[in-house]
Amino acid sequence: MRFFIALEIPDTSKDDLFRAQKRLGELFPDFKPSRIDKLHLTIAFLGEEPEELKEPLIEVLHKSVDGVAPFTVTPAYIDGFPHLHNAHILWIGVKGDIDKLFIIRHRVKDGLQALKLNVDERRFVPHIALGKISELELSPYQEQELEKLEMETFDPIRVDSIKLFESVPDRGLHNHNTLAEIKLN
Repeated sequence: MRFFIALEIPDTSKDDLFRAQKRLGELFPDFKPSRIDKLHLTIAFLGEEPEELKEPLIEVLHKSVDGVAPFTVTPAYIDGFPHLHNAHILWIGVKGDIDKLFIIRHRVKDGLQALKLNVDERRFVPHIALGKISELELSPYQEQELEKLEMETFDPIRVDSIKLFESVPDRGLHNHNTLAEIKLN
């Protein structure tokens, strides 16, 4: 199974993100937005692992949110991977109670290491991937328009659970199936 651990974006928060995707599409004709129903904030991507890991992973999730109350994060700025001026993925970073995100991320990472799984050692940057782009070269106009987009007010996103997902290939794309949802307490 192809596993990942993430915070799902509630439907009530998707309108703001859809507007941002639409504006990015206007600015960058080759921007390909992520499906709005698949938007999430990844905590850890595990990749292909045996199905027998499902239950141990659920236990890692339970431990990762122990004592963590629901919180909010707010979309705040546009950036890209590997970096904005040479991006293949455009994303929106979040601000707010990100200290809780980091606590959850570190606990998940520790739990994955205890299971002897590979863990991404790159710096964790909490974000929501908005879509893919190729050959991005920012013009001064596009740079100014991105700054305007960042000045817009986005509604806070309430985080009250963490999910274990399975990513299933489907005709060149991936469907995300929820395997477990653990509520914050």
